[in-house]
Amino acid sequence: MKLSDFDFDLPDDLIATRPVRPRPAARLLLAEGGAFSDRHVQDLPEILRPGDLLVINTTRVIPARLTGQRARNSAQGPVSAKVEITLVEPCPDGSWRALAKPLRKLAIGEDVVFTDALRARVLDKTPEDVVLHFNLQGDAFDRALDVAGQMPLPPYIAGRRAADAQDREDYQTVFARDKGAVAAPTASLHFDAELMDALRDKGVRFAEVTLHVGAGTFLPVKADDIREHKMHAEWGQITAPAAAAIMQAKAAGGRVIPVGTTALRVLETAATAPGQIAPWSGKTDIFITPGFRFQIADGLMTNFHLPKSTLMMLVSALMGQQRIRDIYAHAIAARYRFFSYGDSSLLLPD
Repeated sequence: MKLSDFDFDLPDDLIATRPVRPRPAARLLLAEGGAFSDRHVQDLPEILRPGDLLVINTTRVIPARLTGQRARNSAQGPVSAKVEITLVEPCPDGSWRALAKPLRKLAIGEDVVFTDALRARVLDKTPEDVVLHFNLQGDAFDRALDVAGQMPLPPYIAGRRAADAQDREDYQTVFARDKGAVAAPTASLHFDAELMDALRDKGVRFAEVTLHVGAGTFLPVKADDIREHKMHAEWGQITAPAAAAIMQAKAAGGRVIPVGTTALRVLETAATAPGQIAPWSGKTDIFITPGFRFQIADGLMTNFHLPKSTLMMLVSALMGQQRIRDIYAHAIAARYRFFSYGDSSLLLPD
């Protein structure tokens, strides 16, 4: 399969830069079997059945985007220049792997000052990223990062406006708990406490998993033959209670529906056989493309994705390539809002 098989034309004015309020007021394109209809997220209690299980990702986005000043000594004296840092993942020794702009001007051994309280030294550098050692660790680092950092909005939003205080709330799910993501599981942004209570009253249950979404989720696919693309690994976990809840729902005839591609990727990584799953933790680089055999997921709630992205390949694997083309053509014609702050879909294959 070629990368061009997953391309489509999207009008720029359909890219959402702010979410709708309240959260469940977002539109929902329901694609069930061969039909689809225009609904809203708040209709989920009417759409889902008692016994269905929604799998949610409890990862918490950290304010991973930092602006600092490079500081080094030269023959002409001290040199200082602006640098933008996006934290990617912590290393076992407490340092952080990070993206940097401009990367080429950073040198190993130089310091980057973010605030009076927070600074870092460049320990290592590759053609793609750097390794930073911060002067603070643990809770002290978390507090300083909360002051200095901004929410790491996706490039298609950050290119249109700067992150602000409202994004601290908007770009975080209501059930976010486990710190570590540098991107939100955006399908979950449509839920609030009232909707979750209404779903529970309907008999819909929830299982919690974790996948710390990395900055690699925004990197473009460059290989024309998609089999040559290498996914970035992300850390995830399915606990014993979550695995048991999934198995129980399957045994009772309920549908297991992950909320977001991140939750789906964890489920399919931890699957041991069709309809079987076990507790799991570790890193996953699972790459789901058409032809993939889904073991656990019976559907997917997800936002609308970028052209030629790995997520377009994933939803095409679930629904079929022509079916996804039809769904996206309808979404564009009906002026659904796209990407992280956009509207949602509920994909239920035959």
